[in-house]
Amino acid sequence: MENENKKHTDITFFNTLFSQYKEPFIRFAYSYLRDKEVAEDLYMEAMMEYWEKRNEFPDGANIPGYVLTAIKNKALNHLRHLHVQFEVEETLYEHRVRELNFRIMSLDACSPSDLFTDEIRKIIKKTLDELPEQSRIIFMKSRYSNKTNREIAEEQGVSLKAVEYHITKVLKILRFRLKDYFPLLFFFSNCD
Repeated sequence: MENENKKHTDITFFNTLFSQYKEPFIRFAYSYLRDKEVAEDLYMEAMMEYWEKRNEFPDGANIPGYVLTAIKNKALNHLRHLHVQFEVEETLYEHRVRELNFRIMSLDACSPSDLFTDEIRKIIKKTLDELPEQSRIIFMKSRYSNKTNREIAEEQGVSLKAVEYHITKVLKILRFRLKDYFPLLFFFSNCD
């Protein structure tokens, strides 16, 4: 019977404490947290802690003081957690800004036409190096020395048809090896 009376007294005291201090304690927490839901949650957690430890308090203990201290400590922990979270977010933000600035500077300094021009030159050089000697010589005289097909034929001692054949053969090989660059070559040649 005594145990039931104590239990009834505990519940009555808890209900009185809960209703009497709810608003002022939540306002207290809110004044620091600026978040009504978190303030209410911390109040509920502190009250639950009190309920779980109610048998550990000596008679005459300042229970509202205990609950308010628990709310204060929970609010401090929450604010410290927010502080750490904001510092991490700020560090990540600063990192993202630096990375973004780097990408902007890199892209700004990038000249796609130069990149493709270098690649194309390498492909042409490699292709020319792999050609049979006569095809390479005829093509280079035609394209780099600006000689006519007739001049090349006379210098090389071959027919005009042979010169045309070698040039056509080399151009076909180059078209094949540079096929991926033709749309870009067209684009960049129209940008200037």
